[in-house]
Amino acid sequence: MAKQTIEVLIAGGKATAAPPLGPALGPLGVNIGQVVSEINKKTASFNGMQVPVKVVVESENKSFDISVGTPPVSSLIFKEAGIEKGSGNPVVDKVADLKMEQVIKISKMKYDSLLGKDPVQKVKEVIGSCQSMGIMVEGRPAHEIIDAINRGEFVEKIRTGKTELSAEELKALAEEKKKLAAEMEARRGEYLSKAKEIMEKMAGKERGAIKNALVEAEIPTAIINEVLPVEEPAAGAEKKSEKKPEEKK
Repeated sequence: MAKQTIEVLIAGGKATAAPPLGPALGPLGVNIGQVVSEINKKTASFNGMQVPVKVVVESENKSFDISVGTPPVSSLIFKEAGIEKGSGNPVVDKVADLKMEQVIKISKMKYDSLLGKDPVQKVKEVIGSCQSMGIMVEGRPAHEIIDAINRGEFVEKIRTGKTELSAEELKALAEEKKKLAAEMEARRGEYLSKAKEIMEKMAGKERGAIKNALVEAEIPTAIINEVLPVEEPAAGAEKKSEKKPEEKK
């Protein structure tokens, strides 16, 4: 029998007959309601994440088979950390903290997609993603945990494959996240105050000179873009006039 395949990215547990799924399945004559229901059952555990879904339809009898992939590593990290986005300044601002068990869980979910040759290498790969997102592991910056693993720390825990956390550990992580958010907000206030002080001292100077001073003071780019006025077009700049077509004689 001839088969046709549809591949889409769906919000876990929230597939509908609307685009992109409905219009893709419509021409195939399959029961869209049944497909949607089956997808939602299979992706319910990925609520809040984008999930790759493949639907293979038999052209003759309109039967279908659904296979569900796993969300990107970044989405799984966000889910475990309980946050919607990473840090805009990951070197300084940390937005969440993960336990090693959570990292192991993610590495298992993405096992076939990760490049590492063994469980330890795959865990380090996930931790590398945490580094770029401003997410700590075991209360330390991600790069420090990778160094610790290279020294043999956590290796036995990784090999045992434990992924569950106790209620107390989950509560401690939630408290840590609140603490990190408060610290980040305090740092933001300090950066804003410092930036405004520099701008007041350099009032009347060129925008480029002010920006350089802010950069040298290690003000984060996001803060600079927020406080520095948008550059206005040079005075006397004229708009290009459109050429009128030559009149036929």
